[in-house]
Amino acid sequence: MDLFHLPRKKPPSVRVDGEGVYLRPAKIGDFDEWRQLRSASRSFLTPWEPTWPLDDLSKGSFQRRLARQDRERLDDQAYGYLIFRGKDDALLGGLTLGNVRRGVAQCATLGYWIGERHAGQGFMSRAVRAVLRHAFLEMRLHRVEAACAPNNERSRRLLEGVGFQREGFARAYLLIDGAWQDHLLFAMLEREFLHETETVDGAERQL
Repeated sequence: MDLFHLPRKKPPSVRVDGEGVYLRPAKIGDFDEWRQLRSASRSFLTPWEPTWPLDDLSKGSFQRRLARQDRERLDDQAYGYLIFRGKDDALLGGLTLGNVRRGVAQCATLGYWIGERHAGQGFMSRAVRAVLRHAFLEMRLHRVEAACAPNNERSRRLLEGVGFQREGFARAYLLIDGAWQDHLLFAMLEREFLHETETVDGAERQL
């Protein structure tokens, strides 16, 4: 048996539902709302993201992003989603399970962003919980990792609030906003998430 190419139990579903939110892959019809939200949130987001290309908010760049995400999903490398509010389908932000490693690792890396006007209302906490359930129960992952800059208080509280455990500190870990920045390293194991879910009986922490 090839331990580095173990098959998934079943292909993951396209839409992921959570409490008051849902996630699905982006499509070309999302472009206008995505561009407006990203543009309005630019100063809020850029300190925590890789440097935006000059054409980042163009339709052509968005189309290339969708094509790349389609390839990555097909190859089981990464799963990109947009996050929507359930009651009115408003776009809230985005989330990615990337760097998927199968075989003896069964692991992925979590990344996320939220529009400034939607921050601090619990939406991302609910979206992360939904995608963790999806990752562990449908994608059959064993471990989900995440990282945040030490001064990104919102992100640190979010990860700790949903049950991620801090595992370390990585120097000059990611190229963010044009500079190599240190990051705190976190992870969630399948057994921890399932135990946490049972303990809180599905309740969401408002972060």
